[in-house]
Amino acid sequence: MKLHDLKPAEGATTAQKRLGRGVGSGLGKTSGKGHKGAKARSGGGKRPGFEGGQMPLTMRLPKRGFTNKWRVEYSTVNVGRLNDVFEDGAVVTPVELIESGILKNVQDGVKILGNGEITKKLTVKATKFTASAKEKIEAAGGKVEVF
Repeated sequence: MKLHDLKPAEGATTAQKRLGRGVGSGLGKTSGKGHKGAKARSGGGKRPGFEGGQMPLTMRLPKRGFTNKWRVEYSTVNVGRLNDVFEDGAVVTPVELIESGILKNVQDGVKILGNGEITKKLTVKATKFTASAKEKIEAAGGKVEVF
């Protein structure tokens, strides 16, 4: 078999529509596009949301709210979750949190929250800590490091 012998599988292709080839073909003259109008022109049709020149719905509705581009959004983790996943004496960093599956990704940093109980002695490195989280980690004999 050579390259020039290759053919698509039987029934895999369909014949191309031959437009504008006489009245007998059924697709002559206007080539199945009817007479005039946007849909008959090249690049024809209207954009999504076009309402025939009427003021579009998106412009009729009022604008609301605003997005603060300096907003800082932290990924949060509770101390109870750290206690469940990590061994005694472990160092907990954002990289460790992602590897262990607690976090999928880190946004602008990691904030440790104080929900749950902690009994293991952990060294926790994060961007922010709540007062109760800091207190619980240190009470269990662990260390808190802000970076």
